[in-house]
Amino acid sequence: MDKWEYATVPLMIHATKQILDSWGEDGWELVTVLPGAPAAAGSAPAGNMVAPTQGNPIAYFKRKKS
Repeated sequence: MDKWEYATVPLMIHATKQILDSWGEDGWELVTVLPGAPAAAGSAPAGNMVAPTQGNPIAYFKRKKS
């Protein structure tokens, strides 16, 4: 059975293509993009999770674990 890892990345409107291309070059597949929501105060992301920026869309990626 395949095992996957996931990452969430805030997208900055002025650099969306560069951000998506960069993650794609590293083997990540874009799963979806959803509107951003404010992060809860004092919350810290773990692993490949990047803290969302209020108002920016969030890209969700996956890739097979090696």
